[in-house]
Amino acid sequence: MKNVLGIVALLLLSMGAFAQVPTAPAKVDSLKKTKIKTPPKDGFAVRKDIDSNVMVPYADVREEDVYYAKRIWREIDLRDTINSVLKAEDAKLIDILLEAIGNEELTVYSNKDTTAGKILDDNDSFRIALTAQEALQSARGVSEGVADSATGKIAEPSLRRLRSDEFLKYRIKEDWILDSKRSVFEPRIVGIAPMKEVEGHWQPVFWVYYDDARELLSKKRLNNPGNDASTLTFDDFFVRRLFSSYVVKETNPGNKNITDMLGLTDPKDPRKLYESERIKKSISDFEQSLWEY
Repeated sequence: MKNVLGIVALLLLSMGAFAQVPTAPAKVDSLKKTKIKTPPKDGFAVRKDIDSNVMVPYADVREEDVYYAKRIWREIDLRDTINSVLKAEDAKLIDILLEAIGNEELTVYSNKDTTAGKILDDNDSFRIALTAQEALQSARGVSEGVADSATGKIAEPSLRRLRSDEFLKYRIKEDWILDSKRSVFEPRIVGIAPMKEVEGHWQPVFWVYYDDARELLSKKRLNNPGNDASTLTFDDFFVRRLFSSYVVKETNPGNKNITDMLGLTDPKDPRKLYESERIKKSISDFEQSLWEY
């Protein structure tokens, strides 16, 4: 019994030897850290950027699966209430395009064809790529050099100040295709061009290949007046066909627009609108004819 008690006593002594000695509490710094104040959120959940959005690619279409194709050109007038979202004060489409062009994030193409001795003021073949400086000059214009009264030297031309309200129209080049493999009849936008009025006529300033611009437009949020919680993007606006437009041209042997084909001199002639609606109806009628009852 004494031996057992001795062993227990030795164990208790050994455990006490290895016990940790409590240390003194660390000194608390009397200086309080300065907190950086951040402004409160203006709403329950405000997102200024939607870079996490992923662009939904088009479905692949093989040429042999295209049973029907029709190319048309449309114009979108921003003075129309439905299209006015493209010129919202803090989200203008022209500002987005020009900023990307200035940063060399987007390639644009000339609206004039000077190859093989031709000079066409209305060209959309995406053949002549423009530099960022050339594109900005086409969009903003160049001021004429002014002579200095003191020295007599003429100042070098400079870019004019950008006026976003000048770009009140956009032209769209698109293909309507019937994919027999997927049994889908749908439009595919090929290119888009901002337009401004020059000497009484609306002209494109340059062309943008839409597939190249989709990734950019899918990251830019559109102001949706009908729903503040909407995450609608500029790409959604075009792909979902949320805009209002009128047809100005369809494929024809003479490559002429509606005004030239009808021989109209007044751009506001109502026959231009009638022909536009006729082309729209022809596409709609073809789609309806695909149904079988």
